[in-house]
Amino acid sequence: MFGKSFKLFNLMGFEVKLDLSWIIIAILIAWSLSTGLFPFQYENLSTRTYWIMGITGAVGLFVSIIAHEFSHSFVARRHGMPMKGITLFIFGGVAEMQDEPPSPKAEFMMAAAGPFASIVIGAAFYGLYTLGKNIGFSAPITGVVGYLGFINLILAAFNLVPAFPLDGGRILRAGLWAARKNLNWATRIASRIGTGFALILIFLGILNVLTGNFIGGMWWFLIGMFLHGASRMSYQKLLTKRALQGEPIRRFMKTDAVTVSPSATIDDLVEQYVYKYHHKLFPVVDETGRLTGCITTRDLKDIPRSEWPDKTVMDVADDCSPVNTIRPDQDATEALAVMHKNGSGRLMVTDDGKLVGIVTLKDMLDFLSLKIELEENA
Repeated sequence: MFGKSFKLFNLMGFEVKLDLSWIIIAILIAWSLSTGLFPFQYENLSTRTYWIMGITGAVGLFVSIIAHEFSHSFVARRHGMPMKGITLFIFGGVAEMQDEPPSPKAEFMMAAAGPFASIVIGAAFYGLYTLGKNIGFSAPITGVVGYLGFINLILAAFNLVPAFPLDGGRILRAGLWAARKNLNWATRIASRIGTGFALILIFLGILNVLTGNFIGGMWWFLIGMFLHGASRMSYQKLLTKRALQGEPIRRFMKTDAVTVSPSATIDDLVEQYVYKYHHKLFPVVDETGRLTGCITTRDLKDIPRSEWPDKTVMDVADDCSPVNTIRPDQDATEALAVMHKNGSGRLMVTDDGKLVGIVTLKDMLDFLSLKIELEENA
């Protein structure tokens, strides 16, 4: 879901990260508030004042989204669900769960916590806005407080739409799950509703663009496209995890791994191994049969072609580590997570430091495809 992100801070044990895409939306929000909303609502203020209001409003929205996602994370932790942290990205934020909720009740409580927090925050800001108007707050303060009250209530309302993976969609899934006792079925139905809602947003976006509201229409279209992808991805992620969970790596690994000697030259490696077998990773095994590491095609990119005949595999090979190895008794979902994190499609399977096989993403996905096809409606 995310691109590049960096850590901002820790909040009560939760890591808060900022996806670089959020910087774009923060600038756009500050700009639209400073040049559009606040000048329209409060005339005859200075340009500097409008920009201070706009930036303050954007920062307030930033804090409000953190509070919304923190509520999810806090309730999830109370129900025994491990959380990676909170990431803010272009369309808001997400509390990153490491696993599915253990029960419909846990799902409901976690999903409802975010909108509830936004409603409380919105009501508090609206109360402050009303008080400020009665006792004479300055226009800039009243404007920002009123905006934050309004935007938090909008945030709650949008998230309560019963379209998975929005909070309302998760609440719907919790109800379906409780009624049918089948998480796969509940997720499939909630995801289809989420996809339908996304298509409506896409249609409205196109309609707005065609009728002259280009900026508003593009936002509806982009949000719809994002929700459409997120809904489908959430369901596929669940199917993948449930299909591979409990399956040991030894079920997928190939024991006839192609290995390369540490004394082989890079030229030999490319000509006799890479071009012949088309693999991107090769285990490096010495004459005694001991696994000494691995070499990938990425390791070769920085080596000038003129040095290939002289440099050996041993000179550039990577050491064995959790980044490129896995044990045969480990769960297939762990291998999938390592591959995803490191952008690799192959892992060496080792037992007591010895190479016992190779597991590839393709073999796992072939098994996954067959299992989902046979068991999707179960």
